Amino acid sequence: MLSYIARRLMFLPIVLLGVTLLVFFAMSFLSPYQLVSAYIKSPEELKNQNLDDLVHKYGLDQPMPVQYVNWMKNVLRGDLGYSVSANMYVTEALLTRLPATLELALFAIIPVILGGVWLGTVAAKNYNKPLDHITRVFAIVGWSLPDFVFGLIMLMVFYGVLGWFPPGRLSVWADNVILSGDFVQYTGMHVIDSILNRRWDILWDAVRHLIAPTLTLAYLWWAYLLRITRSSMLDVLNKDYVRTARAKGLPERLVMTRHVRRNAMIPVATVAGSMVLGLLGGVVIVETVFDFKGVGLLTATGAQQLDYTLILGTTLFFGALLVITNLVVDVLYAVLDPRVRLE
Repeated sequence: MLSYIARRLMFLPIVLLGVTLLVFFAMSFLSPYQLVSAYIKSPEELKNQNLDDLVHKYGLDQPMPVQYVNWMKNVLRGDLGYSVSANMYVTEALLTRLPATLELALFAIIPVILGGVWLGTVAAKNYNKPLDHITRVFAIVGWSLPDFVFGLIMLMVFYGVLGWFPPGRLSVWADNVILSGDFVQYTGMHVIDSILNRRWDILWDAVRHLIAPTLTLAYLWWAYLLRITRSSMLDVLNKDYVRTARAKGLPERLVMTRHVRRNAMIPVATVAGSMVLGLLGGVVIVETVFDFKGVGLLTATGAQQLDYTLILGTTLFFGALLVITNLVVDVLYAVLDPRVRLE
């Protein structure tokens, strides 16, 4: 298995190279005059210099392969370029915004996986009973709603009407406390840091701001994972070895945990792997709806302002995440099913 993991890691740079090539040359359809807005440091540059001078200054009059090679040289040195929309270097922007996205994704992933698997198991055990029909309706409605629609509904009901869960990441007063210098930011994730600082007021404020975007992310993928788990469980329940285990007199709890659920988790693991990436990709929409300042909102802002450098940097980040997630899923196959051997 170690040799398999090593080979997959060796392919990581090749995959990332392909991702950068696709995105970079797709952007070549824009004219140099459109792309120059992604390189200027301030609006004053447009007033003080000629556009042709700016194009030449930033090398946008060079052939695209030359531009790409120059950009890759910077990437290999750890320099992803300067983001005009974020007003800082891309690497710095990613490191600044990543804790918020990780916090949102972690709070969504845990209830999605645990709740989806549990509800899928319950639905399969109660096949064609009222509980099964209720969970199926719950799943169909959840999977049919787009992220932004459900997010706007959550925002309208729980903030516009009830005033419970406000948008943003923190209230103004809590944000001022964190920026004051008395609050130590260990991880950049406000929930964890507020616990470590023993600031329970900031903890409650951070949780209030997390609930609505977390539920928006979790519900949609929760519904999908529920459907996959239910179908997989029903398929395994009809296997001969399950009938044999019941015929031997094993308690139903042991039949479900040892024989049914473990074997039904292989297709679920595939979905869970893509779901992790989907959650991180879905934060682009959810963070935009709730003004949650993470990598998703950073990417959306960069796309709106045609921030060429930032788009390439965030695409490189999500490309690396995709390859690593696929590797983890492949290894998880062997853990769940000993018959699978990765050589």
